[in-house]
Amino acid sequence: MNQSTHSHSQPVFNPPLNQRPLANAIRALAMDAVQKANSGHPGAPMGMADIAEVLWRQILRHNPSNPDWVNRDRFVLSNGHGSMLQYALLHLTGYDVSIEDIKQFRQLHSKTPGHPEYGYTVGVETTTGPLGQGIANAVGFAVAEKTLAAQFNRDGLAVVDHFTYCFLGDGCLMEGISHEVCSLAGTLQLGKLIAFYDDNGISIDGEVEGWFSDDTQKRFESYGWHVIKVDGHDAHAIREATLAAQAESAKPSLIICKTIIGLGSPNKQGKEESHGAPLGAAEILLAREELGWTDDAFVISDEIYEAWDGKAKGAALEQHWDSVFDIYQSRYPELAAELKRRLSGTLPADFEEKANAFIADCNEKAETIASRKASLNTLSALGPILPELLGGSADLAGSNFTIWKGCEGIQDNPAGNYIHYGVREFGMTAMANGIALHGGFIPYVATFLIFMEYARNAVRMSALMKQRVIHVYTHDSIGLGEDGPTHQPIEQIASLRGTPNLHLWRPADTVESAVAWKLALQRQDGPTALIFSRQNLPFQTRSVAQLADVAKGGYVLAAEKGVLKAIIIATGSEIALAMEAHAQLDGVRVVSMPSCEVFIEQSAEYRESVLPSAVRARVAVEAAHVDYWWKFVGLDGRVIGMRSFGESAPAGKLYEHFGITTQAVVDAVNELVG
Repeated sequence: MNQSTHSHSQPVFNPPLNQRPLANAIRALAMDAVQKANSGHPGAPMGMADIAEVLWRQILRHNPSNPDWVNRDRFVLSNGHGSMLQYALLHLTGYDVSIEDIKQFRQLHSKTPGHPEYGYTVGVETTTGPLGQGIANAVGFAVAEKTLAAQFNRDGLAVVDHFTYCFLGDGCLMEGISHEVCSLAGTLQLGKLIAFYDDNGISIDGEVEGWFSDDTQKRFESYGWHVIKVDGHDAHAIREATLAAQAESAKPSLIICKTIIGLGSPNKQGKEESHGAPLGAAEILLAREELGWTDDAFVISDEIYEAWDGKAKGAALEQHWDSVFDIYQSRYPELAAELKRRLSGTLPADFEEKANAFIADCNEKAETIASRKASLNTLSALGPILPELLGGSADLAGSNFTIWKGCEGIQDNPAGNYIHYGVREFGMTAMANGIALHGGFIPYVATFLIFMEYARNAVRMSALMKQRVIHVYTHDSIGLGEDGPTHQPIEQIASLRGTPNLHLWRPADTVESAVAWKLALQRQDGPTALIFSRQNLPFQTRSVAQLADVAKGGYVLAAEKGVLKAIIIATGSEIALAMEAHAQLDGVRVVSMPSCEVFIEQSAEYRESVLPSAVRARVAVEAAHVDYWWKFVGLDGRVIGMRSFGESAPAGKLYEHFGITTQAVVDAVNELVG
């Protein structure tokens, strides 16, 4: 056990605890809000109050009157259970978080939910709570800042120039994702990333020394970080350490702050009892006495508010940046306009025209290629007009086909547009969330579909925060063949389709692949998963009307011959089976359904025109888990797909073995129509 990292000796305070009214305002608000809600985590806010007071009052560059100022420093509370720390800071410094909002902590539809949530509370940069993902988001913020600065700053005019600060705790460091992203942060030399580790030695189960004995300092030094240890209750030491971290431009910095959880609670400080439960009314009275806090619950004096108020300083900082940007804009008007466009999230004016021209070209060429290759072709066509694209793959670029001709790695050129993430699926995806949240980029990240499982919770966070992140997944089914069941995705597509606010596309050919990319890039209210094949997929001929309907997520690809008796619904590689079955059947239409979610968003009239409710004989075919499709075919329909894990064999043999064949589709239709 490294006692220097996790010992519980009490730091020397200077000044005494009861003479720290500014930090104690955080402690009082945290105690009171958690007690009123009868739920929450008072320990971390009380333990980190001194660190927070130094950072937010003395160092952080932000403007409470304009939380979206583009050159603000970013702050991430990775240990998001301590959310009252962030809410107290936002309230005290002058953001639109009132004392009434604080009183509504953890209540329905309040601005102060249980964990910080992006979009609910002004000043909250990202949703945190799932431990480790906050620091991953922070690494993404730092990548975005460094890359955007390299692309736009000119001649000493640093229009992109800010730090990313992150608070994190023992839980964040125990989560494996912290290894993934902190290792990469050191490799990428993210000098403007500064993390404060709340080294209090306590988690929910008690003292962490029984299950967390890492030498954190050596761990981060081995990553290539600049590491400083300080007394987390010594304001002078915290400030000096932060300034030293700012001065280290070639390495990210970790400031290990030895703290006491729940500091100020005489009977519960330094113990797990202060971690995740209210202190209790009696203990709060004792804590008030310990802190020298004489005001009633939720009462902050005018003197303390005045000392905390950051609006005037923030306005001055933004005004200075505005003057720098004015000079920049006069010297580099095209660059300035491009930076504004990218930060607004707006695509280039000619994007629609060029994307449509490429889709039409795909339709004319009629190529039979793997949809992963169709994806690369789309990137190669659209990438040159989208400098905001910041791509990457988890060590599978040659298999995912994510590197197009214009890609350049940021590890070689800070102004590049591609990140080699290494084998870090979870870290990659959470970093992409941070990149998207920062602004100025549209990140796309890639791996095999089966390894989406490693990244699952970060994909969920993309959807929860409604971020424009494009998740590229190749090797989409048993069609990848001999690698066997460990690499053959079965249930992953259904899992992704079940994620609220996520659009999934599984295209059948080059045209559907191009349309899927176009809509993913245009979508600004959520992420998209693009599912591509390893094997070649035959091109499907379409009319002009059908070509337009692809964007609706589902459309009639092959009309029925004669009276409509049955409908075959398919996606991706199984469209070929459906079309072969269609050639053998009368009265059957084929519906291509590359995106179920987008199809469901269409009008009732359109959905009825594609899937007439009177036609009950329906067969769905997809080389994935069958359960999802009952919502479209009904309990009387048939679903041809996977009901087990796969096997190791050539793809053709596997399709035969699992009964995903043209004949199976024909037989299912004949059985239904009798």
